[in-house]
Amino acid sequence: MQALLAAIMKKLLYLSVVLLFSVVSVYAQDIPYIKSDQITAWKNDTSNTVYVLNFWATWCAPCVAEIPDFEKLSQGYADKGVRVVLISTDFRRDVEKRLKPFVTRKKLEGSVVFIDETTPNNWIDLVSPEWTGAIPATLVVSKGRGFEQFFEKQLHFEELEAAVKAALNN
Repeated sequence: MQALLAAIMKKLLYLSVVLLFSVVSVYAQDIPYIKSDQITAWKNDTSNTVYVLNFWATWCAPCVAEIPDFEKLSQGYADKGVRVVLISTDFRRDVEKRLKPFVTRKKLEGSVVFIDETTPNNWIDLVSPEWTGAIPATLVVSKGRGFEQFFEKQLHFEELEAAVKAALNN
């Protein structure tokens, strides 16, 4: 009887672990590593797509505070030709232990990528000559529509939406 109970408990434990990993994997997303040439490609895309490129890090409180507004924007404007990309500037060594668990914990559904460049000064000017390198920072850009607006501050949904609407109407 004790052996049967032990076998049942072992089976329940196994099923619990499988279920836990299944739930976690629903929210887990792969985080692509990009190079600075990807930023250039987004900026030079001649389609009418409006790119909202947000530079942030998991350790940056204002960055984390604005993420729900970017998620809301992404969900509300995805079918209107708007692509929101959250570009993590975390340290490379923290992608697995901080960034991926953060994305899973916050259940982020939008596009999250990691900028895999060792020297930020080599790509900061690609984003905007106005950028000092501080985060959060956001670039709303559409070469096809002739629109570019840069922000070096925490944004709220109303500001984000106003910039996107301006880009879409340009």
